[in-house]
Amino acid sequence: MESINVSELVERLGSHEDAVRKMAAFKLQSNIGDPSFADVFILEGGLNKLRYLTLKATGNTLAYSLSSFSRLLEVDKGWEYVNQDLIERVVELVVTHPLVNILRGAMAILVYIVSHPYTASTRISQPDSFGFQALKPAIAMYPQFLEMLVSRLSAADHALCTNALQLINSLMREAITNSSEPEWGKLIKKLQDLGVIKAVYTLMQATALQDLSQPLLEFQALTKVLLRRWRDVAVDMDKNDHRRALKGIHLASNPERASTPVENGDDGSKKQHSPDKWRRLGFESEHPAWEFEETGYLGMMDLTDYTRKHEDEFRKYLLEQGTKPLLKRCPIARASLAVTALLYEHFEVEKADVDDAKFQLAFDSRANLDKILKPMILQWSVIHAAGMHAFFRFWRTTGAEAEDFVKIVDLVRILLEAVVGAATRTKEVHEIEKEMEDYDVQRLRQLQMELLELTYEDTWGQHLRQIRDELNHEAVQFVKEQRVRCLLAGAWFPHHQGYKSDVGPVTRQDLKPSLSSSHRYLKLSHNRRFLHYADFEHRPTEDPGLEILHEKVDLTSVSSVTSNVTANDTNSSSSTITDMNKPSSSTRITISGYLSTSSRPNTPKAHNRTPSKSTFNNNAPTNRREVTLLTIYPQTHSLASEWLDGLLMLLNQQPITAETNRLITMVQDYGLKIRLLNVRFDDMTFAGDPPEIPTRVGLDEDYYYDICGG
Repeated sequence: MESINVSELVERLGSHEDAVRKMAAFKLQSNIGDPSFADVFILEGGLNKLRYLTLKATGNTLAYSLSSFSRLLEVDKGWEYVNQDLIERVVELVVTHPLVNILRGAMAILVYIVSHPYTASTRISQPDSFGFQALKPAIAMYPQFLEMLVSRLSAADHALCTNALQLINSLMREAITNSSEPEWGKLIKKLQDLGVIKAVYTLMQATALQDLSQPLLEFQALTKVLLRRWRDVAVDMDKNDHRRALKGIHLASNPERASTPVENGDDGSKKQHSPDKWRRLGFESEHPAWEFEETGYLGMMDLTDYTRKHEDEFRKYLLEQGTKPLLKRCPIARASLAVTALLYEHFEVEKADVDDAKFQLAFDSRANLDKILKPMILQWSVIHAAGMHAFFRFWRTTGAEAEDFVKIVDLVRILLEAVVGAATRTKEVHEIEKEMEDYDVQRLRQLQMELLELTYEDTWGQHLRQIRDELNHEAVQFVKEQRVRCLLAGAWFPHHQGYKSDVGPVTRQDLKPSLSSSHRYLKLSHNRRFLHYADFEHRPTEDPGLEILHEKVDLTSVSSVTSNVTANDTNSSSSTITDMNKPSSSTRITISGYLSTSSRPNTPKAHNRTPSKSTFNNNAPTNRREVTLLTIYPQTHSLASEWLDGLLMLLNQQPITAETNRLITMVQDYGLKIRLLNVRFDDMTFAGDPPEIPTRVGLDEDYYYDICGG
């Protein structure tokens, strides 16, 4: 302010030369944001000249004047010069003017006018000077204003796009806060019809968020507030729009009317609705209004939107359910209301507030914007429809009945958390739909059990960890004994013709096959110290005993056991017992050990052997060499798992195959479940009435435990 003469600047604003006025307005816009400068400017009579330029100027002079006036309003000064003439002029510029620099200032002025807080004196003297009410006369003169405003959201200029979104936010906030339900309902519907949801959704998924973060967060918060307002509107059959919406749901179901004779005795007949008019759609009674108590008008909107957009599917599913017994029918209307309630809970709509965006920006950094912004809330109806489809699929897949309704709702809740909750900001909605469609019940059940375990962990965390450690040790010892007993029982393996030696240089004599047999039988000795084996040309009808197996490997000399079996060969959740027993011609287990330098192994070896991966005798003397003692070729993954992990665990090493680790986990889990059976319901952790104990009347002992899930 010291370097600028305010009196001279005000005088130049009133000059007859446009170049002088333009330069004065240019200097003014960079200084009027200072409250002290603004006070002196107003005292010098500059506000009247600035308003004149805002109403009459053109080109850059107009752009600088609009920018100066908006910054003056930003410091809460100059409101006495805001009247209908100024508002109409600014609205006209937004609708008709193509220049970006003019549109920026015009929209900024409207943002401050709409969001200007009411004061006591303002409400008495000029009740319609601010807020959305102040714009209504101008919008009536220029009905395309909202359409032009929404179109600016796709502008290439980020500042213009930001101003447009800020103005939309201000209109929505003021309408929701200070208008009656019909008023804000009409404005919101008009904006939605113009495509504001799609435009903001595109902005949320864009890469440039620096300038748009504040208005995007504000729009998201306003969307939640709007959803809560819709939820708080009770369904009332005395309201025309509510009655019309419910009638539209009924007509979308393609109802059939029953023919009844006319009472006056004529031969004609008249059509009447079925006595199950609403129960047929999935309501619990013939008076559906009370069933919207939890979701309010929001639930009716979602159900109406679904039946309108998926009318053919809705009718087809109703016909399909109509052929089933009453208890096995999926209640479509109740399912829709349940999905609405789940979405309301998932997006935490109940906690929403108009000022959420300010607090979020204050406490969250730019790096967290990807987590804060939830574009999927703008695809509410699409996610609702996908949730409905998932509900129908789960009902059909599980063969659910009426009493299983809550269980299916829990599955859909987990699905929303797993898919929508884990979605990134830039993930497209069609990808969300596809993922929800492909998510099977088995995976959801697994997630459900994990969530249950987390619940137990929160309640009995320390005790459960101690029990799991104990059970894991017991499970490892149990599976170790099972694997070792597989070795004690013995097994047949194909004998690949080997060569006399793979130690030292290869000679012509070494290349001659040492044996022509095709079968090899291995068996662990009773003292578990020696691995006996022998080769046979023909497989005998009975398994040979240890006295026939003349060759043996001293397990104390074994240094390593290696294999080409990977840890995830059988890790697929879809693998079955049949898959485990499929023949495999490439699986190999190599037992290596130390021999003195003067000796050569007298057993045939495979010429190509894998290097040792785990050494059991790290302190072997330097005069001993590691050689291959024995190589076997299991024909199935299951047999390979038994022998590989059996040998490793016999040598006090950890198992490596997925099948063995899965067995350990299964034994541990069942042990934990058995331990939990000792927990009484009247424990202090629980509250409420005890559960009903099922009766065994009419049941016999013909049952089995399906521990493999197949």
